[in-house]
Amino acid sequence: MTTLVVGFRLGNDTTSRQVTALVTESGVLHRAHGIYGKLPRLSRPEPSHALTTPSPSFQGEHPLARPIAGLREHHARYKAKGYARTLVPPASVRLDIEEYPLVPVVPHRELLEAFVGAAPNRPQPLDVAIKAFRSTLGLPTRPANVSWAPRAQPLPPRVDAMLRALSHGSAISSPPRLPVGWTVTGEGVRLHVGRTGETIDRQAVIELQAALSAWLRFTGKPETTTD
Repeated sequence: MTTLVVGFRLGNDTTSRQVTALVTESGVLHRAHGIYGKLPRLSRPEPSHALTTPSPSFQGEHPLARPIAGLREHHARYKAKGYARTLVPPASVRLDIEEYPLVPVVPHRELLEAFVGAAPNRPQPLDVAIKAFRSTLGLPTRPANVSWAPRAQPLPPRVDAMLRALSHGSAISSPPRLPVGWTVTGEGVRLHVGRTGETIDRQAVIELQAALSAWLRFTGKPETTTD
C-alpha cells in the first residue's frame, strides 16, 4: 500500500529548532517538531472534521479542505516565528508506506520519516506542491496566473447622486445657515468659517475622511448614507 502526502520541513537557525508538517490523502494533518539533529516530538494527528464530526455543518465538505488550509496556516505561522530555513521544500510525494486507520489517534513517526527521506530537494512554493497533490488525486485546482480582485460594490444611493452632481459640474455644499461649512467641487474641497476659507489637498481630504469615520465609530454612530 502507498500513501500520497504533501508537506514541508522548516528550521529556525536562531533556536536550532525544526518543524515538519504534512497532510495525507485521507485528510489527516501530521506534525513533528524538535531540536536539530535529535528525534522530533510528534503532535497528535489531526483528522479532518468532515471525517470525525457528525455535524450538519460539515456535511458535503471535502475531507481535505480544512487539513490543507491548516497546512498553509502552519507554514505561514512558523515562517512568521522565524523558521526561515527550508530544510525540506514543499512537495507532494507518494510514499511506499500504509497510513494508519482513517481516524488515527497515535502519531505516525514512520510516515513523517518516510516523507523527509523521499521528498525531492527542489525549491518550490507550498501552493505548487498542494496543486500537484490535488491534481494527482484528481481534484480541481486553482488556475495558475489568475489574480483575485475584490468585486466592485455598488455605491450607496446618496453617494451615487453626489457623484453624478460632481460629474455634471455642480458643487456640493453644507447648509448655508452653518457658520462653519464646506464645499466640494470637481476641483477640490474647501473649508470655510464665515467668509474666510481654504482649499485642502487630496491627502488632507483622505485624512479628514479617516478621522470622521473613526469619530462616527467611536461615538457609536456608524457612518450611513440614506436616500
